[in-house]
Amino acid sequence: MLNYKKYRKNPVVDYPEREWPNKEITKAPVWCSVDLRDGNQALIDPMLVNEKIEMFQFLIELGFKEIEIGFPAASQIEYDFLRQLIERKLIPDDVVVQVLTQCREELIDRTFEAIEGCKQAIVHIYNSTSTLQRDVVFHMDQEHITEIAVKGTQMVKERAAGFPGKIILEYSPESFTGTELDYALEICNAVIRTWQPDPENPMIINLPSTVETNTPNVYADQIEWMIKHLEQRESIVVSVHPHNDRGTGVASAELALLAGADRVEGTLFGNGERTGNVDIVNIAYNMFSQGINPELNLERVNDIIEIYERCCKLPIHPRHPYAGKLVFTAFSGSHQDAINKGMQAMKERNSEIWQVPYLPIDPADIGREYEPIVRINSQSGKGGVAFIMDTYFGFKLPKAMHKEFANVIQEISEKQGEVSPDQIMGAFRETYLDRKEPIHFRRLHVYDISGEVRTEFDTKVEVEYTDHGVAKRFEAVGNGPIDAVQRGLNHELGLSVKVLDYEEHALQSGANSQAAAYIHLLDGETGRVTYGVGVSSNITRASVRAIFSAVNRLGLEKH
Repeated sequence: MLNYKKYRKNPVVDYPEREWPNKEITKAPVWCSVDLRDGNQALIDPMLVNEKIEMFQFLIELGFKEIEIGFPAASQIEYDFLRQLIERKLIPDDVVVQVLTQCREELIDRTFEAIEGCKQAIVHIYNSTSTLQRDVVFHMDQEHITEIAVKGTQMVKERAAGFPGKIILEYSPESFTGTELDYALEICNAVIRTWQPDPENPMIINLPSTVETNTPNVYADQIEWMIKHLEQRESIVVSVHPHNDRGTGVASAELALLAGADRVEGTLFGNGERTGNVDIVNIAYNMFSQGINPELNLERVNDIIEIYERCCKLPIHPRHPYAGKLVFTAFSGSHQDAINKGMQAMKERNSEIWQVPYLPIDPADIGREYEPIVRINSQSGKGGVAFIMDTYFGFKLPKAMHKEFANVIQEISEKQGEVSPDQIMGAFRETYLDRKEPIHFRRLHVYDISGEVRTEFDTKVEVEYTDHGVAKRFEAVGNGPIDAVQRGLNHELGLSVKVLDYEEHALQSGANSQAAAYIHLLDGETGRVTYGVGVSSNITRASVRAIFSAVNRLGLEKH
Protein backbone atom coordinates (compact mmCIF):
# COMPACT_ATOMS: atom_id res chain seq x y z
CA MET A 1 0.00 0.00 0.00
CA LEU A 2 1.22 3.50 -0.82
CA ASN A 3 2.77 5.18 2.20
CA TYR A 4 0.70 8.35 1.79
CA LYS A 5 1.25 9.33 5.42
CA LYS A 6 4.84 10.15 4.48
CA TYR A 7 3.61 13.36 2.80
CA ARG A 8 1.80 16.41 4.07
CA LYS A 9 -0.61 18.75 2.38
CA ASN A 10 0.87 21.98 1.09
CA PRO A 11 -0.79 25.11 2.45
CA VAL A 12 -3.33 27.01 0.39
CA VAL A 13 -3.93 30.76 0.32
CA ASP A 14 -6.55 32.24 2.62
CA TYR A 15 -7.86 34.66 0.03
CA PRO A 16 -11.67 34.86 -0.11
CA GLU A 17 -11.59 38.15 -2.03
CA ARG A 18 -10.21 36.44 -5.16
CA GLU A 19 -11.59 37.86 -8.42
CA TRP A 20 -9.97 35.66 -11.07
CA PRO A 21 -12.73 32.96 -11.20
CA ASN A 22 -15.09 35.51 -12.78
CA LYS A 23 -12.67 36.58 -15.51
CA GLU A 24 -11.95 35.28 -19.01
CA ILE A 25 -8.83 35.17 -21.16
CA THR A 26 -9.39 37.70 -23.93
CA LYS A 27 -5.94 38.28 -25.41
CA ALA A 28 -2.54 36.64 -25.74
CA PRO A 29 0.12 37.40 -23.13
CA VAL A 30 3.68 38.42 -23.86
CA TRP A 31 5.32 35.12 -24.76
CA CYS A 32 8.90 34.33 -23.76
CA SER A 33 10.44 31.15 -25.10
CA VAL A 34 12.92 29.45 -22.77
CA ASP A 35 13.56 26.53 -25.15
CA LEU A 36 17.23 27.49 -25.47
CA ARG A 37 17.76 27.55 -21.71
CA ASP A 38 15.27 25.46 -19.72
CA GLY A 39 14.48 23.28 -22.72
CA ASN A 40 18.09 22.81 -23.72
CA GLN A 41 19.44 22.02 -20.25
CA ALA A 42 16.81 19.29 -19.96
CA LEU A 43 18.07 17.41 -23.03
CA ILE A 44 20.08 14.22 -22.74
CA ASP A 45 22.06 15.45 -25.73
CA PRO A 46 22.04 19.29 -25.57
CA MET A 47 21.93 21.29 -28.78
CA LEU A 48 25.10 22.28 -30.57
CA VAL A 49 25.65 25.93 -31.53
CA ASN A 50 24.36 25.42 -35.08
CA GLU A 51 21.24 23.69 -33.74
CA LYS A 52 20.70 26.50 -31.23
CA ILE A 53 20.98 29.06 -34.03
CA GLU A 54 18.46 27.13 -36.12
CA MET A 55 16.08 26.92 -33.16
CA PHE A 56 16.55 30.64 -32.38
CA GLN A 57 15.74 31.64 -35.95
CA PHE A 58 12.72 29.34 -36.00
CA LEU A 59 11.40 30.81 -32.75
CA ILE A 60 11.59 34.22 -34.42
CA GLU A 61 9.62 32.84 -37.40
CA LEU A 62 6.98 31.63 -34.96
CA GLY A 63 6.61 35.18 -33.69
CA PHE A 64 8.42 35.16 -30.33
CA LYS A 65 9.66 38.63 -29.40
CA GLU A 66 11.42 37.59 -26.19
CA ILE A 67 13.74 34.58 -26.18
CA GLU A 68 15.85 33.41 -23.26
CA ILE A 69 18.99 32.04 -24.83
CA GLY A 70 20.80 30.60 -21.83
CA PHE A 71 23.25 31.18 -19.00
CA PRO A 72 26.25 32.62 -20.86
CA ALA A 73 28.25 33.27 -17.68
CA ALA A 74 28.11 29.62 -16.68
CA SER A 75 28.41 27.85 -20.05
CA GLN A 76 30.99 28.44 -22.77
CA ILE A 77 28.72 27.05 -25.50
CA GLU A 78 25.98 29.47 -24.47
CA TYR A 79 28.47 32.34 -24.33
CA ASP A 80 29.72 31.48 -27.83
CA PHE A 81 26.15 31.10 -29.09
CA LEU A 82 25.22 34.57 -27.85
CA ARG A 83 28.34 36.09 -29.34
CA GLN A 84 27.50 34.57 -32.72
CA LEU A 85 23.99 35.98 -32.59
CA ILE A 86 25.35 39.44 -31.88
CA GLU A 87 28.37 39.42 -34.21
CA ARG A 88 26.45 37.90 -37.12
CA LYS A 89 23.58 40.36 -36.51
CA LEU A 90 21.04 37.56 -36.19
CA ILE A 91 18.88 39.35 -33.60
CA PRO A 92 16.11 41.44 -35.23
CA ASP A 93 15.51 44.90 -33.82
CA ASP A 94 12.09 43.90 -32.49
CA VAL A 95 13.36 40.79 -30.66
CA VAL A 96 14.83 40.93 -27.15
CA VAL A 97 17.21 38.24 -25.98
CA GLN A 98 17.11 37.24 -22.33
CA VAL A 99 20.10 36.01 -20.36
CA LEU A 100 20.02 34.33 -16.98
CA THR A 101 22.48 34.82 -14.16
CA GLN A 102 22.73 34.32 -10.45
CA CYS A 103 23.25 37.33 -8.19
CA ARG A 104 27.03 36.95 -8.07
CA GLU A 105 29.37 39.70 -9.22
CA GLU A 106 31.69 37.59 -11.38
CA LEU A 107 28.70 36.02 -13.14
CA ILE A 108 27.01 39.38 -13.72
CA ASP A 109 30.27 40.81 -15.14
CA ARG A 110 30.62 37.83 -17.48
CA THR A 111 26.99 38.25 -18.53
CA PHE A 112 27.57 41.85 -19.52
CA GLU A 113 30.62 40.78 -21.51
CA ALA A 114 28.44 38.28 -23.34
CA ILE A 115 25.80 40.87 -24.31
CA GLU A 116 28.29 43.53 -25.43
CA GLY A 117 27.08 44.96 -28.74
CA CYS A 118 23.49 43.90 -28.14
CA LYS A 119 20.94 46.66 -28.72
CA GLN A 120 18.63 45.46 -25.98
CA ALA A 121 18.58 42.58 -23.54
CA ILE A 122 16.67 41.27 -20.55
CA VAL A 123 19.06 40.43 -17.70
CA HIS A 124 17.28 37.83 -15.62
CA ILE A 125 18.55 37.47 -12.04
CA TYR A 126 17.19 35.06 -9.48
CA ASN A 127 17.76 33.51 -6.10
CA SER A 128 15.83 30.82 -4.28
CA THR A 129 13.42 32.11 -1.65
CA SER A 130 11.49 29.01 -0.58
CA THR A 131 11.14 28.06 3.06
CA LEU A 132 12.62 24.63 2.41
CA GLN A 133 15.69 25.81 0.47
CA ARG A 134 16.44 28.58 2.97
CA ASP A 135 16.50 25.84 5.60
CA VAL A 136 18.26 22.87 4.01
CA VAL A 137 20.30 24.38 1.16
CA PHE A 138 21.40 27.89 2.08
CA HIS A 139 20.99 27.92 5.87
CA MET A 140 20.01 31.59 5.66
CA ASP A 141 17.19 33.64 7.11
CA GLN A 142 14.93 35.94 5.12
CA GLU A 143 17.10 39.01 5.70
CA HIS A 144 20.17 37.41 4.13
CA ILE A 145 18.19 36.03 1.16
CA THR A 146 16.77 39.52 0.52
CA GLU A 147 20.27 40.99 0.72
CA ILE A 148 21.40 38.66 -2.10
CA ALA A 149 18.56 39.84 -4.37
CA VAL A 150 19.09 43.53 -3.61
CA LYS A 151 22.86 43.37 -4.15
CA GLY A 152 22.34 41.52 -7.42
CA THR A 153 19.93 44.22 -8.56
CA GLN A 154 22.40 46.97 -7.61
CA MET A 155 25.18 45.29 -9.58
CA VAL A 156 23.03 45.00 -12.69
CA LYS A 157 21.88 48.62 -12.29
CA GLU A 158 25.46 49.88 -12.04
CA ARG A 159 26.55 48.01 -15.18
CA ALA A 160 23.39 48.94 -17.08
CA ALA A 161 24.17 52.62 -16.52
CA GLY A 162 27.30 52.31 -18.67
CA PHE A 163 25.85 49.88 -21.21
CA PRO A 164 25.19 51.45 -24.65
CA GLY A 165 22.08 49.35 -25.24
CA LYS A 166 18.83 49.00 -23.32
CA ILE A 167 18.78 46.72 -20.26
CA ILE A 168 15.52 45.39 -18.87
CA LEU A 169 15.72 43.75 -15.44
CA GLU A 170 13.87 40.57 -14.66
CA TYR A 171 13.82 39.21 -11.14
CA SER A 172 12.57 35.76 -10.11
CA PRO A 173 12.09 34.62 -6.53
CA GLU A 174 12.92 31.04 -7.46
CA SER A 175 10.60 28.44 -5.90
CA PHE A 176 8.00 31.17 -5.48
CA THR A 177 5.25 28.59 -4.91
CA GLY A 178 7.14 27.29 -1.87
CA THR A 179 7.73 30.75 -0.44
CA GLU A 180 5.54 32.47 2.16
CA LEU A 181 3.47 35.03 0.24
CA ASP A 182 4.27 37.93 2.53
CA TYR A 183 7.98 37.22 2.19
CA ALA A 184 7.76 36.80 -1.62
CA LEU A 185 6.13 40.23 -1.70
CA GLU A 186 8.77 41.69 0.61
CA ILE A 187 11.73 40.54 -1.49
CA CYS A 188 10.11 41.54 -4.81
CA ASN A 189 9.30 45.01 -3.48
CA ALA A 190 12.86 45.36 -2.22
CA VAL A 191 14.13 44.63 -5.74
CA ILE A 192 11.59 47.05 -7.27
CA ARG A 193 12.66 49.85 -4.92
CA THR A 194 16.30 49.22 -5.78
CA TRP A 195 15.79 49.18 -9.57
CA GLN A 196 13.22 52.03 -9.67
CA PRO A 197 11.32 51.19 -12.87
CA ASP A 198 8.81 53.55 -14.45
CA PRO A 199 5.92 52.97 -16.89
CA GLU A 200 8.13 53.82 -19.90
CA ASN A 201 10.90 51.55 -18.64
CA PRO A 202 9.21 48.72 -16.75
CA MET A 203 10.91 45.74 -15.14
CA ILE A 204 9.74 42.14 -15.04
CA ILE A 205 8.77 40.35 -11.86
CA ASN A 206 8.67 36.67 -12.73
CA LEU A 207 6.78 34.43 -10.29
CA PRO A 208 7.76 30.86 -11.13
CA SER A 209 5.99 27.70 -10.17
CA THR A 210 9.45 26.15 -10.02
CA VAL A 211 7.89 23.07 -8.45
CA GLU A 212 4.15 22.59 -8.69
CA THR A 213 3.05 21.98 -5.12
CA ASN A 214 -0.68 22.48 -5.30
CA THR A 215 -3.70 22.75 -7.56
CA PRO A 216 -3.74 25.51 -10.22
CA ASN A 217 -6.32 27.58 -8.37
CA VAL A 218 -3.83 28.05 -5.52
CA TYR A 219 -1.23 29.37 -7.98
CA ALA A 220 -3.85 31.77 -9.35
CA ASP A 221 -4.58 32.99 -5.81
CA GLN A 222 -0.86 33.57 -5.24
CA ILE A 223 -0.47 35.51 -8.50
CA GLU A 224 -3.52 37.71 -7.92
CA TRP A 225 -2.51 38.44 -4.33
CA MET A 226 0.99 39.46 -5.44
CA ILE A 227 -0.34 41.66 -8.23
CA LYS A 228 -2.63 43.49 -5.83
CA HIS A 229 0.18 44.15 -3.36
CA LEU A 230 3.24 44.81 -5.54
CA GLU A 231 4.62 48.33 -5.40
CA GLN A 232 4.67 50.40 -8.62
CA ARG A 233 2.36 47.92 -10.38
CA GLU A 234 2.06 50.24 -13.39
CA SER A 235 5.81 49.84 -13.91
CA ILE A 236 5.86 46.05 -13.55
CA VAL A 237 5.34 43.30 -16.11
CA VAL A 238 4.13 40.33 -14.09
CA SER A 239 5.43 37.12 -15.60
CA VAL A 240 4.76 33.48 -14.75
CA HIS A 241 6.98 30.48 -15.33
CA PRO A 242 4.95 27.34 -14.55
CA HIS A 243 6.46 23.88 -14.38
CA ASN A 244 4.51 20.67 -14.75
CA ASP A 245 5.31 18.53 -11.71
CA ARG A 246 1.64 17.79 -11.04
CA GLY A 247 0.72 17.68 -14.74
CA THR A 248 -1.20 20.94 -14.52
CA GLY A 249 1.29 23.42 -15.99
CA VAL A 250 -1.07 24.56 -18.74
CA ALA A 251 -3.95 24.99 -16.30
CA SER A 252 -1.69 26.91 -13.90
CA ALA A 253 -0.63 29.29 -16.67
CA GLU A 254 -4.18 29.86 -17.88
CA LEU A 255 -5.48 30.54 -14.39
CA ALA A 256 -2.52 32.84 -13.75
CA LEU A 257 -3.57 34.84 -16.82
CA LEU A 258 -7.06 35.09 -15.35
CA ALA A 259 -5.39 36.36 -12.17
CA GLY A 260 -3.76 39.20 -14.10
CA ALA A 261 -0.36 37.92 -15.29
CA ASP A 262 0.97 39.78 -18.34
CA ARG A 263 3.61 37.36 -19.58
CA VAL A 264 4.25 33.62 -19.85
CA GLU A 265 7.63 31.89 -20.01
CA GLY A 266 7.55 28.39 -21.42
CA THR A 267 8.79 26.02 -24.08
CA LEU A 268 7.53 24.40 -27.26
CA PHE A 269 5.68 21.22 -26.31
CA GLY A 270 6.56 21.67 -22.62
CA ASN A 271 10.12 20.37 -22.72
CA GLY A 272 11.99 21.19 -19.52
CA GLU A 273 13.61 19.68 -16.45
CA ARG A 274 11.82 16.96 -14.52
CA THR A 275 8.25 16.84 -15.83
CA GLY A 276 8.73 19.89 -18.00
CA ASN A 277 7.95 23.56 -18.39
CA VAL A 278 4.58 24.89 -19.42
CA ASP A 279 3.68 24.04 -23.03
CA ILE A 280 3.31 27.30 -24.96
CA VAL A 281 2.06 25.52 -28.09
CA ASN A 282 -0.75 23.99 -26.07
CA ILE A 283 -1.80 27.27 -24.46
CA ALA A 284 -1.63 29.17 -27.75
CA TYR A 285 -3.79 26.62 -29.56
CA ASN A 286 -6.22 26.66 -26.63
CA MET A 287 -6.62 30.40 -27.21
CA PHE A 288 -6.98 29.88 -30.95
CA SER A 289 -9.75 27.33 -30.37
CA GLN A 290 -11.67 30.01 -28.43
CA GLY A 291 -11.44 32.59 -31.22
CA ILE A 292 -8.52 34.48 -29.63
CA ASN A 293 -5.49 35.46 -31.71
CA PRO A 294 -2.51 33.75 -30.00
CA GLU A 295 -0.15 36.18 -31.76
CA LEU A 296 2.17 33.35 -32.73
CA ASN A 297 2.54 31.86 -36.21
CA LEU A 298 1.33 28.33 -35.57
CA GLU A 299 -0.35 27.51 -38.89
CA ARG A 300 2.16 24.74 -39.74
CA VAL A 301 2.36 22.47 -36.74
CA ASN A 302 4.14 19.76 -38.72
CA ASP A 303 7.04 22.14 -39.40
CA ILE A 304 7.25 22.95 -35.69
CA ILE A 305 7.31 19.24 -34.86
CA GLU A 306 10.00 18.49 -37.45
CA ILE A 307 12.43 21.18 -36.27
CA TYR A 308 11.74 20.50 -32.60
CA GLU A 309 12.29 16.75 -32.88
CA ARG A 310 15.44 17.20 -34.96
CA CYS A 311 17.04 19.81 -32.69
CA CYS A 312 15.88 18.39 -29.35
CA LYS A 313 16.06 14.69 -30.28
CA LEU A 314 12.79 14.16 -28.43
CA PRO A 315 9.59 12.71 -29.92
CA ILE A 316 6.18 14.33 -29.68
CA HIS A 317 3.74 12.11 -27.81
CA PRO A 318 1.07 10.75 -30.20
CA ARG A 319 -1.63 12.07 -27.88
CA HIS A 320 -0.09 15.52 -27.39
CA PRO A 321 -2.90 18.11 -27.69
CA TYR A 322 -3.09 19.48 -31.23
CA ALA A 323 0.35 18.19 -32.31
CA GLY A 324 0.13 14.45 -31.62
CA LYS A 325 -0.27 12.14 -34.60
CA LEU A 326 -3.46 10.66 -33.16
CA VAL A 327 -5.24 13.71 -31.75
CA PHE A 328 -7.38 14.22 -34.86
CA THR A 329 -8.03 10.50 -35.14
CA ALA A 330 -11.13 8.70 -33.98
CA PHE A 331 -11.21 4.94 -33.41
CA SER A 332 -14.50 4.83 -31.49
CA GLY A 333 -17.53 4.11 -33.65
CA SER A 334 -19.72 6.68 -31.90
CA HIS A 335 -17.02 9.33 -32.32
CA GLN A 336 -16.63 8.49 -35.99
CA ASP A 337 -20.36 8.74 -36.55
CA ALA A 338 -20.53 12.12 -34.78
CA ILE A 339 -17.58 13.47 -36.80
CA ASN A 340 -19.23 12.28 -40.00
CA LYS A 341 -22.50 14.01 -39.15
CA GLY A 342 -20.76 17.17 -37.99
CA MET A 343 -18.75 17.47 -41.19
CA GLN A 344 -21.87 16.88 -43.27
CA ALA A 345 -23.79 19.52 -41.32
CA MET A 346 -20.97 22.02 -41.90
CA LYS A 347 -21.23 21.43 -45.67
CA GLU A 348 -25.01 21.58 -45.77
CA ARG A 349 -25.19 24.78 -43.73
CA ASN A 350 -22.21 26.37 -45.47
CA SER A 351 -21.15 27.48 -42.00
CA GLU A 352 -18.12 29.70 -41.44
CA ILE A 353 -18.03 28.73 -37.75
CA TRP A 354 -16.31 25.45 -36.95
CA GLN A 355 -18.61 23.10 -35.07
CA VAL A 356 -17.72 19.42 -35.37
CA PRO A 357 -18.11 17.00 -32.46
CA TYR A 358 -14.82 15.73 -30.97
CA LEU A 359 -12.74 18.11 -33.13
CA PRO A 360 -12.28 21.40 -31.23
CA ILE A 361 -10.49 22.97 -34.20
CA ASP A 362 -10.32 22.39 -37.94
CA PRO A 363 -7.13 20.32 -38.45
CA ALA A 364 -6.50 22.13 -41.73
CA ASP A 365 -6.05 25.41 -39.85
CA ILE A 366 -2.80 24.15 -38.34
CA GLY A 367 -1.54 22.26 -41.37
CA ARG A 368 -2.94 18.87 -40.48
CA GLU A 369 -4.76 16.65 -42.98
CA TYR A 370 -8.31 15.38 -42.94
CA GLU A 371 -7.26 11.90 -44.08
CA PRO A 372 -6.21 10.63 -40.66
CA ILE A 373 -9.28 11.97 -38.84
CA VAL A 374 -10.99 8.58 -38.80
CA ARG A 375 -9.13 5.30 -38.49
CA ILE A 376 -10.87 1.97 -38.49
CA ASN A 377 -10.15 -0.88 -36.09
CA SER A 378 -12.13 -3.44 -34.14
CA GLN A 379 -13.47 -0.67 -31.87
CA SER A 380 -14.91 1.28 -34.75
CA GLY A 381 -18.55 1.43 -35.77
CA LYS A 382 -20.70 1.88 -38.81
CA GLY A 383 -20.39 5.65 -38.86
CA GLY A 384 -16.62 5.57 -39.23
CA VAL A 385 -16.68 3.16 -42.15
CA ALA A 386 -19.33 5.26 -43.89
CA PHE A 387 -17.22 8.37 -43.29
CA ILE A 388 -14.19 6.77 -44.96
CA MET A 389 -16.25 5.66 -47.96
CA ASP A 390 -17.65 9.17 -48.39
CA THR A 391 -14.55 11.26 -47.60
CA TYR A 392 -11.99 9.16 -49.46
CA PHE A 393 -13.97 7.58 -52.28
CA GLY A 394 -17.20 9.54 -52.69
CA PHE A 395 -19.63 6.69 -51.92
CA LYS A 396 -22.50 8.04 -49.81
CA LEU A 397 -23.82 4.78 -48.42
CA PRO A 398 -27.52 4.70 -47.50
CA LYS A 399 -27.93 4.84 -43.74
CA ALA A 400 -29.54 1.40 -43.62
CA MET A 401 -26.46 0.00 -45.40
CA HIS A 402 -23.95 1.32 -42.84
CA LYS A 403 -24.22 -1.61 -40.45
CA GLU A 404 -24.14 -4.25 -43.21
CA PHE A 405 -20.85 -3.03 -44.62
CA ALA A 406 -19.40 -2.18 -41.19
CA ASN A 407 -19.85 -5.86 -40.24
CA VAL A 408 -17.69 -6.81 -43.23
CA ILE A 409 -14.91 -4.47 -42.07
CA GLN A 410 -15.32 -5.62 -38.46
CA GLU A 411 -14.39 -9.18 -39.47
CA ILE A 412 -11.25 -7.92 -41.19
CA SER A 413 -10.19 -5.67 -38.29
CA GLU A 414 -10.63 -8.45 -35.74
CA LYS A 415 -8.10 -10.52 -37.68
CA GLN A 416 -5.50 -7.86 -38.50
CA GLY A 417 -6.16 -4.76 -36.37
CA GLU A 418 -6.40 -1.37 -38.05
CA VAL A 419 -7.87 -1.35 -41.57
CA SER A 420 -6.60 1.27 -44.03
CA PRO A 421 -8.93 3.25 -46.32
CA ASP A 422 -7.57 1.36 -49.35
CA GLN A 423 -8.37 -1.95 -47.67
CA ILE A 424 -11.87 -0.71 -46.88
CA MET A 425 -12.38 0.22 -50.52
CA GLY A 426 -11.00 -3.15 -51.58
CA ALA A 427 -13.49 -4.92 -49.35
CA PHE A 428 -16.31 -2.75 -50.72
CA ARG A 429 -15.35 -3.61 -54.25
CA GLU A 430 -15.15 -7.31 -53.50
CA THR A 431 -18.38 -7.35 -51.47
CA TYR A 432 -20.56 -5.30 -53.80
CA LEU A 433 -19.10 -3.95 -57.02
CA ASP A 434 -17.36 -7.14 -58.16
CA ARG A 435 -20.12 -9.50 -56.99
CA LYS A 436 -20.81 -10.71 -60.55
CA GLU A 437 -21.23 -14.42 -60.15
CA PRO A 438 -23.10 -16.61 -60.75
CA ILE A 439 -25.27 -14.15 -62.69
CA HIS A 440 -23.39 -11.42 -64.52
CA PHE A 441 -25.20 -8.49 -66.10
CA ARG A 442 -23.92 -7.70 -69.61
CA ARG A 443 -26.21 -5.40 -71.62
CA LEU A 444 -29.46 -3.52 -71.28
CA HIS A 445 -31.93 -1.99 -73.70
CA VAL A 446 -34.82 0.11 -72.38
CA TYR A 447 -37.95 0.99 -74.32
CA ASP A 448 -40.73 3.42 -73.46
CA ILE A 449 -44.03 1.63 -74.08
CA SER A 450 -46.27 4.08 -72.26
CA GLY A 451 -48.04 4.97 -75.51
CA GLU A 452 -48.87 1.38 -76.46
CA VAL A 453 -52.44 0.12 -76.11
CA ARG A 454 -53.63 -2.33 -73.48
CA THR A 455 -50.66 -2.34 -71.09
CA GLU A 456 -50.45 -1.36 -67.41
CA PHE A 457 -46.69 -0.80 -67.67
CA ASP A 458 -44.67 2.00 -69.23
CA THR A 459 -41.25 0.38 -69.64
CA LYS A 460 -39.86 -2.66 -71.43
CA VAL A 461 -36.32 -3.97 -70.92
CA GLU A 462 -34.15 -6.43 -72.79
CA VAL A 463 -31.41 -7.80 -70.55
CA GLU A 464 -28.42 -9.88 -71.59
CA TYR A 465 -26.52 -11.71 -68.85
CA THR A 466 -24.54 -14.87 -68.14
CA ASP A 467 -25.62 -17.53 -65.67
CA HIS A 468 -22.65 -19.60 -64.49
CA GLY A 469 -20.92 -18.51 -67.68
CA VAL A 470 -23.80 -19.39 -70.02
CA ALA A 471 -25.13 -16.48 -72.09
CA LYS A 472 -28.84 -15.76 -71.56
CA ARG A 473 -31.34 -12.98 -72.12
CA PHE A 474 -34.82 -11.98 -71.06
CA GLU A 475 -37.45 -9.42 -71.82
CA ALA A 476 -39.69 -7.96 -69.17
CA VAL A 477 -42.03 -5.03 -68.58
CA GLY A 478 -42.65 -2.91 -65.52
CA ASN A 479 -43.15 0.56 -64.14
CA GLY A 480 -39.65 1.78 -64.89
CA PRO A 481 -36.40 -0.07 -65.61
CA ILE A 482 -35.78 -1.23 -62.03
CA ASP A 483 -39.26 -2.70 -61.66
CA ALA A 484 -39.01 -4.37 -65.07
CA VAL A 485 -35.61 -5.96 -64.30
CA GLN A 486 -36.88 -7.17 -60.92
CA ARG A 487 -39.90 -8.82 -62.58
CA GLY A 488 -37.72 -10.36 -65.28
CA LEU A 489 -35.30 -11.90 -62.78
CA ASN A 490 -38.15 -13.31 -60.72
CA HIS A 491 -39.63 -14.95 -63.81
CA GLU A 492 -36.37 -16.19 -65.36
CA LEU A 493 -34.72 -17.50 -62.18
CA GLY A 494 -37.78 -18.46 -60.19
CA LEU A 495 -37.14 -15.84 -57.53
CA SER A 496 -39.39 -13.71 -55.36
CA VAL A 497 -37.22 -10.66 -54.77
CA LYS A 498 -38.56 -7.19 -54.06
CA VAL A 499 -36.78 -3.84 -54.17
CA LEU A 500 -37.28 -2.16 -50.79
CA ASP A 501 -35.30 0.99 -51.41
CA TYR A 502 -33.27 2.65 -54.12
CA GLU A 503 -30.74 5.49 -53.90
CA GLU A 504 -28.35 7.01 -56.38
CA HIS A 505 -25.82 9.84 -56.60
CA ALA A 506 -23.05 11.13 -58.81
CA LEU A 507 -19.56 10.01 -57.87
CA GLN A 508 -17.89 12.83 -59.77
CA SER A 509 -18.77 15.69 -62.07
CA GLY A 510 -17.79 16.35 -65.64
CA ALA A 511 -18.07 14.65 -69.01
CA ASN A 512 -16.72 11.34 -67.68
CA SER A 513 -18.78 11.35 -64.51
CA GLN A 514 -19.79 8.09 -62.87
CA ALA A 515 -22.92 7.36 -60.89
CA ALA A 516 -23.43 4.98 -57.98
CA ALA A 517 -26.70 3.15 -57.34
CA TYR A 518 -27.72 1.26 -54.20
CA ILE A 519 -30.51 -1.36 -54.23
CA HIS A 520 -31.98 -2.72 -50.99
CA LEU A 521 -33.36 -6.14 -51.92
CA LEU A 522 -35.69 -8.50 -50.04
CA ASP A 523 -35.98 -12.26 -50.63
CA GLY A 524 -39.70 -12.82 -50.22
CA GLU A 525 -39.26 -16.50 -49.40
CA THR A 526 -36.70 -16.27 -46.59
CA GLY A 527 -37.13 -12.67 -45.47
CA ARG A 528 -33.41 -12.01 -45.94
CA VAL A 529 -32.35 -8.54 -47.08
CA THR A 530 -29.15 -7.12 -48.44
CA TYR A 531 -27.74 -4.28 -50.47
CA GLY A 532 -26.26 -4.36 -53.93
CA VAL A 533 -24.17 -1.59 -55.47
CA GLY A 534 -23.54 -0.72 -59.10
CA VAL A 535 -21.42 1.94 -60.78
CA SER A 536 -21.67 3.17 -64.36
CA SER A 537 -21.60 6.33 -66.44
CA ASN A 538 -25.29 5.58 -67.07
CA ILE A 539 -27.47 5.66 -63.97
CA THR A 540 -29.91 3.03 -65.32
CA ARG A 541 -27.08 0.58 -65.98
CA ALA A 542 -25.69 1.34 -62.51
CA SER A 543 -29.08 0.45 -61.02
CA VAL A 544 -29.32 -2.84 -62.90
CA ARG A 545 -25.79 -3.76 -61.82
CA ALA A 546 -26.85 -3.03 -58.23
CA ILE A 547 -29.81 -5.45 -58.58
CA PHE A 548 -27.57 -8.23 -59.92
CA SER A 549 -25.05 -7.49 -57.13
CA ALA A 550 -27.76 -7.89 -54.49
CA VAL A 551 -29.13 -11.12 -56.01
CA ASN A 552 -25.64 -12.62 -56.05
CA ARG A 553 -25.11 -11.57 -52.43
CA LEU A 554 -28.30 -13.29 -51.41
CA GLY A 555 -27.25 -16.44 -53.30
CA LEU A 556 -30.71 -16.85 -54.79
CA GLU A 557 -29.97 -18.39 -58.18
CA LYS A 558 -32.25 -21.34 -58.91
CA HIS A 559 -32.34 -23.91 -61.71
